[in-house]
Amino acid sequence: MRVPEKYYDEIFNFKGQWDMPSCCGLKILRRDTTVVIVTELYQDNPGTSVTAAGKNLAEQICGAKGLKLNEIMYFECKPGTDSKLSFYDEEYFQVDFSGGAEPVYRLLSAEEVKALFS
Repeated sequence: MRVPEKYYDEIFNFKGQWDMPSCCGLKILRRDTTVVIVTELYQDNPGTSVTAAGKNLAEQICGAKGLKLNEIMYFECKPGTDSKLSFYDEEYFQVDFSGGAEPVYRLLSAEEVKALFS
């Protein structure tokens, strides 16, 4: 099951847990506030998932792209893969790293996802 390329503009290689080579889809939308969207690539990712990588992944993206973590909006995408299994339905989560050790995830509604890309 391959993730359609409509979900990302580039493949971003990062160091996952225990420095395991990992990759995700990456889309950056330049607006008043820069929007960073990371997409899980399922079996095409040899290492750590975007959710398990968490803040470490966000920091690596910011370092590579010249961004500041406290100045971006960060989202994780669980892309749709046209599978009959509901586990593979499309979902977007806004992730907030400002609250301390554990990130806070908020599932976006269909309307919020549409607005994100308009």
